[in-house]
Amino acid sequence: MSAGRQITAQRNPEEVLTKHAVNLFSQQIWCWGRDIQRSEGNWLLEIGFDRIVSPPESDCSNSVYSLELPNGRRIILRGYGVFYGDDRYGGIFLPRYEFLPTYSTKSSLETPPWTKKDLPDLELPTSSQHANYTALVIDLIDWIHGYEEEIVERLGIGNRRFTLNGWDNGTRTVIPAEEMIGEWSSIRTAIMEGNLC
Repeated sequence: MSAGRQITAQRNPEEVLTKHAVNLFSQQIWCWGRDIQRSEGNWLLEIGFDRIVSPPESDCSNSVYSLELPNGRRIILRGYGVFYGDDRYGGIFLPRYEFLPTYSTKSSLETPPWTKKDLPDLELPTSSQHANYTALVIDLIDWIHGYEEEIVERLGIGNRRFTLNGWDNGTRTVIPAEEMIGEWSSIRTAIMEGNLC
């Protein structure tokens, strides 16, 4: 086998894992959008998120959802990704269609992220920032994992199955409702083992 083929073969598992993480995260963002539109009421508001409505002069029609967490942490949801900040470590932004979080020393946003221009300067972490970056990514994954556990505990697995009916348009990858929590655990493990991010 040529050296080029060996390199391709060695990269393939990581590429497959990254693509799976992208699909899972994109599906998760869809689910949050549907949780907002729930016929019984906006689930994000029910669990403590603040809804920030776009200003009249903005071209953006979607709201920003922000949740302050204990110990100086926060999560901000947008259709194009998620910002997660912790006063101890800084902040990360995880874009919807790539599983490549970027890092900032800033743990909060000065203005709601109506567009990506409203985010702080974000880059891949330096070697000295990598421990903080990894802690932030793991914390965000843990929060998403816990969110999905709460959905199942309080609303039932049938709620998430119903949500995913709209996601399945025949072309998207669908991770079944029963597998979402376990898949987030697998993503966490892959990050801890250095196989992702």
